[in-house]
Amino acid sequence: MNAPLLVTGGTGNIGSRVVPLLREAGRDIRILSRHPRAAEPGIQYVEGDTVAGRGLATALEGVEVVLHLAGGAKGDDVAARNLSAAAREAGVRHLVLISVIGADRMPIGYFRAKAEAEQVIVESGVPWTVLRAAQLHDFVLPVARGMARMPLLPVPGGLRFEPVHGDEVAARLAELALGAPAGRVADLAGPEVLDVAQLVSTFAEVTGARQRRRLPIRLPGAVGRAYRAGENLAGEGAQRGTRTWREFLVEREALLVRL
Repeated sequence: MNAPLLVTGGTGNIGSRVVPLLREAGRDIRILSRHPRAAEPGIQYVEGDTVAGRGLATALEGVEVVLHLAGGAKGDDVAARNLSAAAREAGVRHLVLISVIGADRMPIGYFRAKAEAEQVIVESGVPWTVLRAAQLHDFVLPVARGMARMPLLPVPGGLRFEPVHGDEVAARLAELALGAPAGRVADLAGPEVLDVAQLVSTFAEVTGARQRRRLPIRLPGAVGRAYRAGENLAGEGAQRGTRTWREFLVEREALLVRL
């Protein structure tokens, strides 16, 4: 019997990349969504909300593996608490969570909620795997685009990122979901460490946007100190993707031309 693998956030940026990989591996998929769609071959949609705790018992019926990708600006800790409790009650054998690099180090509410979500999963009583990933290229793109339009480019000293391609994160998550519980696995980051000036400059070069004059600034307080210390960056032992920020932009521009 092919027990369905439940994916929360299965229609999102990462989820929409992971689901086809799991289908290619022969798994039947159940997607928990606030706005379910009509069923597709091997894919069932069920209505529910992890933050509200709605629809979880029904979604988890007969499920042995859960891939928790749903997330937002707020409520990730609440969602993890609701889902882990329902998963324990349903007898789930493996709960996989995606988190963010630096979750337990960055003094920002989003990161703190991710760290709390991790701890909830660890203490859930359900065998678990947690993957921390860097920011996706897709998430960095609107920031770089917006900053490239400013009359002056603000450049916060010490602010660096390691953007990673969404396909590489999806492939790793699919691998983990199809495997045995592994606890906290190696972080997954992109192949480069880039500051704001490098991100925006590369965006301008690839897209033909105007290069802007730079305005050095200093991020204040604990957040600024954390970024300058690289607390949001992966450490030794992290896995590194191979697809660069420039490659992502070139691929995207080529796709836009074809469209």
